[in-house]
Amino acid sequence: MVTEVNVNKLDIKDEYFFDLLQRIKQRPGMYLGKCSISRLRAFLNGYEMARAELGFPDTEQQQQLEGFQEWIQERYKITSTHGWDSIILFFSADEKDALDKFFKLVEEFLNQDKIAEEKDK
Repeated sequence: MVTEVNVNKLDIKDEYFFDLLQRIKQRPGMYLGKCSISRLRAFLNGYEMARAELGFPDTEQQQQLEGFQEWIQERYKITSTHGWDSIILFFSADEKDALDKFFKLVEEFLNQDKIAEEKDK
């Protein structure tokens, strides 16, 4: 039996992504099972797939992270096709350390435009 979801009736907060990341940062075990950047990547892939399956476009907040992969590659001088999670993990002591670094790197990535604007003033 196939059940259809009427997307128009769902009341989902559009700009929810950064709030979700913040909650994962505060309580990774609750969302991921354990502190692991690999599990975070799987969680985020599932989140994106669920939105796509429901016909929801990426939010503005998701779009703000579109250049994160390339930024990580440049930061660590990596030219391979490894994902941001694998790159961060390679340069970390373990999965937990990599997860902690991820949140710091995302914050730095998101603030780089603000820093550039302040330098231009």
